[in-house]
Amino acid sequence: MIFLVVMVSIASVVVSFFAKKPFPVGGEGNLSLPNVSFCNNVSVIQYAGLNGKTVHENLYENYTIDYTNDIKQTFVTVFAVLFNGCTGIMAGANMSGDLKNPSKSIPLGTISACAITFFIYILLIVLITATTPRVLLQCDYSFLVSVNLWGPFVAIGVFASSLSAALSCLIGASRILFALARDDLFGIVLRPINRTTHSGNPLAAVLATWFLVQLMLLANKVSTIAPIVTVFFLFSYAATDLACLALEWASSPNFRPTFKYFTWHTCLLGFLSCITMNFLVNAVYTSVSIAVLIILLVAIHYRVPQSSWGYISQALIFHQVRKYLLMLDVRKEHIKFWRPQIVLMVKNPRTCCQLIDFINSIKKSGLYVLGHVRLGSLAEMPTDILSVHYQHWLNLVDELGVKAFVELTLARSVREGTEQLLRISGLGGMKPNTLVLGFNDNQARQDTFKLVGAFAPRKRTGSKLSAVLHSEKAEDENNVFSECDFFPPPNPDFDVDANGEISVDEYVSIISDALKLQKNVCLARYFDKLNKSVVMSDKSKVHYIDVWPVNFLKPLLSNDSFIQRSASDEQKPSSYFDTTCVFLMQLACILNMTPFWKKRTKLRIFLCVDRSHSNIVTPGDQELEEFLRTVRISAEIKQVELNDITESLSNENNLTIQVPSKPEEGQQGSNGDNLHATQTPVPQVEDKPLYLSRINNLIKSQLSSTAVTFLYLPAPPPRERYEEYLDMLTKLSDDLGPTLFVHGLYHVISTTL
Repeated sequence: MIFLVVMVSIASVVVSFFAKKPFPVGGEGNLSLPNVSFCNNVSVIQYAGLNGKTVHENLYENYTIDYTNDIKQTFVTVFAVLFNGCTGIMAGANMSGDLKNPSKSIPLGTISACAITFFIYILLIVLITATTPRVLLQCDYSFLVSVNLWGPFVAIGVFASSLSAALSCLIGASRILFALARDDLFGIVLRPINRTTHSGNPLAAVLATWFLVQLMLLANKVSTIAPIVTVFFLFSYAATDLACLALEWASSPNFRPTFKYFTWHTCLLGFLSCITMNFLVNAVYTSVSIAVLIILLVAIHYRVPQSSWGYISQALIFHQVRKYLLMLDVRKEHIKFWRPQIVLMVKNPRTCCQLIDFINSIKKSGLYVLGHVRLGSLAEMPTDILSVHYQHWLNLVDELGVKAFVELTLARSVREGTEQLLRISGLGGMKPNTLVLGFNDNQARQDTFKLVGAFAPRKRTGSKLSAVLHSEKAEDENNVFSECDFFPPPNPDFDVDANGEISVDEYVSIISDALKLQKNVCLARYFDKLNKSVVMSDKSKVHYIDVWPVNFLKPLLSNDSFIQRSASDEQKPSSYFDTTCVFLMQLACILNMTPFWKKRTKLRIFLCVDRSHSNIVTPGDQELEEFLRTVRISAEIKQVELNDITESLSNENNLTIQVPSKPEEGQQGSNGDNLHATQTPVPQVEDKPLYLSRINNLIKSQLSSTAVTFLYLPAPPPRERYEEYLDMLTKLSDDLGPTLFVHGLYHVISTTL
């Protein structure tokens, strides 16, 4: 009905342009001009009718002062007013939820409406240009009432079209507001709007939208309201263009627009045009609107609401990551850009939260993978149980706040599963180069979830606005603790075997396999005792990251250690230290570079010196200082003498000292061949427990202010000595606090930067 009334009114206007002859507008017997002062005090203006001279006079611009607000008009201000006649384009899309077949109705209705509107606007512009003098256009904005065959037709048409546009915007905007409330994007702020009638109409949203419209009408002038409305509509069109552009650039296979003339070029052009016109219409309104949009986006981002409509950001990230991964060529790797890419094997994260967080600190923007092996065979299971577990592990990563991927695998043994993860984890040039294992000992496991407060109920803090935005519906406590219950707490009543610990043979075999696969290896012990809050709170005390670049087990494994070689071992040495010593210092330096550890700790490197034998060559302070200066590592050097240990062992146990010749210039031994340097002679120890005890006591004597200790990890010996090997590592690190054994295979420091 409204459509018919509007079309009749438009038809009467078109007919009037042809039917009306020239006549005076204003004066007695005619409608008076609104403001005579703006017409050079002329009270009567001649309507010209169809006239070639009038067309010529109206072809060029001549902006004057608007008599409603005393402001000189420009193209932009006129555009801001006229643009409101083109804001019904999104009406169909806004009510898509109420349409029976939106994919067909929206394109057909929108394109048809645009075509009809365009034709009518062009026709009216041409006819007005050909019939109406410019002065009449400038002095009387309602001149069509005077020109029409029957003036009330225009008033009826204006009222009907305004009513139609208002209802369209009111219903469309209310549907959008209702959708925001239904999706719970802004929490309790919009929750009262999420109410409907029995038939499903969003009455609360309609009333809220009507109230907002009434607030806008308080501006009282069309020229004031129009720019604000124009800015908002241009932003909505820009958002639509941006969404289509993002879908096209994401190359999503499900994005198949039926409009055959669609292209990303038009999307980009439309987006840029909308943003440009926004700033031209009113830079202040546009800037404020952008600020409000950013605040809303940040609120949505931090609320992370659950949704069923997906995130375009994920599609864009996937597309870009895939493109750059293909560009990441492993053949172009260089030592200058080396970084740790770590696989941390985790049996039960409930017992190692501090270790997970610690490894997150030394990854230095590299790949970080939490690996887990589930024992079993898929052939013996009805479904893949890991698909159910995966979500819990992702929730764990979010809860701990670490930047890590999760890889789960099913294997018949932990050794086999670890090999699988080392081979297949990562993608392209992002492949792990370091394996980190927890220590295999008889220590009782702690529930570190309680220590770090993981999955514990939290009281919300912050501003009232934050509390309102984060207000959620009452949650079931069972759901809150689902992840906490999924990872079983350690049971102190179980013995080690019953608790599922792997055997010593399998554990050391995993280390050996990793070295065969050319992966660096780290063993972490006592990290459940790492308390960062103590380091953070005790500001009066200097905490150290201790590095012992000494192969203390060399005298015990000198004859049959299984050594992994790398191509770098054949190169000319650049220091007294082998690759493992350098790798130790590199990891410790990376840890000390992270914000938390940099502010609260210092790096300390221990230089072990044995002056009891003059023919044993060890680096001195000057050599070590020169090396650290060359590789740009800031550390405190502390000398520790081994004289007491070697002399007491020599006196009590007939210690035999093997003294090989001093290395010639340019020679370098295999990784791990030396006690402290690449060709250091090695004493052979007969009383191994005593030797290990005294080395352990030596390290413990330096622990008064130590936060973390880095120790040299030698390569495993032959298989028959696996138990002895692990026993030596255990005795060496007993009661040392958080300790990381490290074995490196490659040079990881460049001096050419």
